[in-house]
Amino acid sequence: MAQRLRAAGLGLLALGAFALAHAQNAIEAVTSSTQSGAEVIRIDLAQPLAALPTGFVVQTPARIALDFPGVTNAIGRSAIEVNQGNLRSVNVVQAGERSRVVLNLKQATAYKTEIQGKSLLVILEPAAGTALASSTPTVFAENRNRDTLPLRDVDFRLGADNTGRVIVDLPNNQVGVDVRQQGRNLVVEFTKSTLPEGLRRRLDVADFNTPVQLITSQQSGDRVRMTIEAKGDWEHSAYQSENQFVVEVRARKVDPTKLTQGVGYTGEKLSLNFQNIEIRSLLQVIADFTNFNIVTSDSVTGALTLRLKDVPWDQALDIIMQAKNLGMRKNGSVLWIAPKDEINAKEKLEFEAKAAIENLEPLRTQSFQLNYTKAIAIAQGLTGTGASAGGGGGSGTTTRILSPRGSVIAESRTNQLFVSDIPSRLAQVADLIQKLDIPVRQVLIEARIVEASDTFGKSLGVRLGGGIAGERIASSSGNRAFGTVGVMPVTGTGTTGPTTTWTNSNFINLPAGDAGGTGNAAGTFAISLFNSSFSRMLNLEISALEADGKGKLVSSPRVITADQTKALIEQGEEIPYQQATSSGATSISFRKAVLKLEVTPQITPEGNIILTLDVSKDARGVNTSAGPAINTKHVQTEVLVENGGTVVIGGIFELTETNDESRVPVLGEVPYLGALFRKRERVANKTEMLVFITPKMITDRNAAR
Repeated sequence: MAQRLRAAGLGLLALGAFALAHAQNAIEAVTSSTQSGAEVIRIDLAQPLAALPTGFVVQTPARIALDFPGVTNAIGRSAIEVNQGNLRSVNVVQAGERSRVVLNLKQATAYKTEIQGKSLLVILEPAAGTALASSTPTVFAENRNRDTLPLRDVDFRLGADNTGRVIVDLPNNQVGVDVRQQGRNLVVEFTKSTLPEGLRRRLDVADFNTPVQLITSQQSGDRVRMTIEAKGDWEHSAYQSENQFVVEVRARKVDPTKLTQGVGYTGEKLSLNFQNIEIRSLLQVIADFTNFNIVTSDSVTGALTLRLKDVPWDQALDIIMQAKNLGMRKNGSVLWIAPKDEINAKEKLEFEAKAAIENLEPLRTQSFQLNYTKAIAIAQGLTGTGASAGGGGGSGTTTRILSPRGSVIAESRTNQLFVSDIPSRLAQVADLIQKLDIPVRQVLIEARIVEASDTFGKSLGVRLGGGIAGERIASSSGNRAFGTVGVMPVTGTGTTGPTTTWTNSNFINLPAGDAGGTGNAAGTFAISLFNSSFSRMLNLEISALEADGKGKLVSSPRVITADQTKALIEQGEEIPYQQATSSGATSISFRKAVLKLEVTPQITPEGNIILTLDVSKDARGVNTSAGPAINTKHVQTEVLVENGGTVVIGGIFELTETNDESRVPVLGEVPYLGALFRKRERVANKTEMLVFITPKMITDRNAAR
């Protein structure tokens, strides 16, 4: 009796399994044929399909993927070699209660699907040449509207990487769209649509620096035709999200091999066409295409109408998330997708939990031996109480690196740090010290201040006078005449012979001056004419001076300093002077007159040196009632110099020329003879100062020498 019951039970189970197998749909065969010039792939199933399967197109490698939910693979193998027409092979892969049919093509092409009894027909459009394809309209979306509806708006936006985005607001998501390339233009036609008068315009967008130059919209029968004129080598992609249709035109890149690395969207391109598809199912399609593991939150719900054509998959995912206000977090090959509010709330809880753990985590103490940087500088940087611990003396940010419970002790005698903090912060401190405690490169800066002067002065003058004898006294020795012509003083009395008292005066007194300020006296030549009785005298004195001087002064201060550390060297004197105080008393103050070189070098990654310079050369000037004046030569600048190179950072050239003439009116203008009645002086002074700077990186060995 028990054996009969067991046999009956087994029979019922077998019958149930047989009935279940026949109730579930299955793919039984896949064949390919050519009908009326078009290639048709027939997929035979055990039962008719209730709706057309969803699918997507991949451009590289060219393939079409169709998903069959609730359908199994009854062919007995997953790969079918065809190699006929544009079809290379067919892959039928079953995953759970869903099967995917992948058509591997030789060239990317558009397709149509049609249900015929228990079979699904996939009709491939012929992969013609470029000229034929450019003239054949590409159906982006089929029209499902019965009435003709007006477009709402046409706009242009600038996208990332100088991408031109043409945005069209549709009346609904049922509008048919045809996209085709016609010559160098892109033509988009909206079927069963009208264009309001306010949108019948020509948009000139050449100033946006994108491939798009002009956008022309016009009515053509029951269609709206939009012509996008572009320049250069470009490519386009089109997608529709609900009622918004977008065409992106970008410059074609030479190397499109990267997937998701780099700036912008660079993932593998795909085409999608879904009508009111569930968001979770759409994300699953993206996951199957990208081989990423997508974890979707339970709060992700809703449906979306989406049409994409030749769009990178990472941009497609971004469009989906923007349409439904979703966020994404990536961890390795796993993508977690959830509403943005949920992601933010979860991250906030994680941060709060992490902060609570830090307040309860036990502290550890670790010592660090510093070799090149002062321990006190690192300690100030860790606690945020001083300048940044860069060893270069420059100021920086003072953000606290230690946790609120952390502390640090700097021991100056052994140059050690003792840090107490949680283990995670100690690891950060160790990494920071490893980057900061390094030998600092040094720079030798040599300046040359060259001062050159060239002075020239010329002066010519005359003195003309005469005298009359007042009285003549004879002596026992008699009169001693001292010539009729000779060099003699204008006035005076003899001491040994007969003396004569002269009444003398210079009625022309224009002697040569100190030309050029050399301090030298002019040379003179005098002639005296007198009568035989020595009672009348005429005196003529000609004076002339010509001075020519050249000078050169070279000052060469030099200093060695560390990278990004200010250095100062100066030489000179401090001049004391009296200064009145507020109480009425006087005090002694000092004023510097020094040669100074102040510089801050910065070594660039290329090996060049940026110098922030302040060079001055001061000297004592004239004395004034308020104290001595200071003659100053000063240059302050910032310059980039190659290592070991020399640059002139500044120079001053000064030229002074004067021509002076003093003369007696009327007489000084008489030709030839007028030279006795005028004085001429000419001065030409040239001074020039140049400042040369030569920086050079040196090693520690050279610095020690």
